[in-house]
Amino acid sequence: MVHHRSEAPVVPVGPYEPPYYAAVFTTVRTQDQSGYSETDAHLEDLVKEVPGYLGMDHAQTPGGLGITVGYFRDADALTQWRTDVEHRAAQRRGRAQWYQNYTLHVAKVERSTGFTRAESPQPPTQG
Repeated sequence: MVHHRSEAPVVPVGPYEPPYYAAVFTTVRTQDQSGYSETDAHLEDLVKEVPGYLGMDHAQTPGGLGITVGYFRDADALTQWRTDVEHRAAQRRGRAQWYQNYTLHVAKVERSTGFTRAESPQPPTQG
């Protein structure tokens, strides 16, 4: 999932009260990416409708490894997403066309913390 949001600040999904679930999807894509970005954008809108969906983080390494982590409140939310008809169709197309390989790890989050640097006051400008 490639996201181009040049104007929005980059902010990771914040911590939630455990337990909840993280689905870690790591991918290496093929050369043929036709239709991928449209499908990705559609699925990103679709997953937001799943009750219990908490958010998603994504990163792409220069070497081509994509990492997407979806966060879900409970196993039911994760199952609803996993079995969604449009998501299943995209999974089939991914295996047939877009992915060289991928791995999915599903984990129960037992601890969650976060940090945000406070904005520093700007020094007064000399006029």
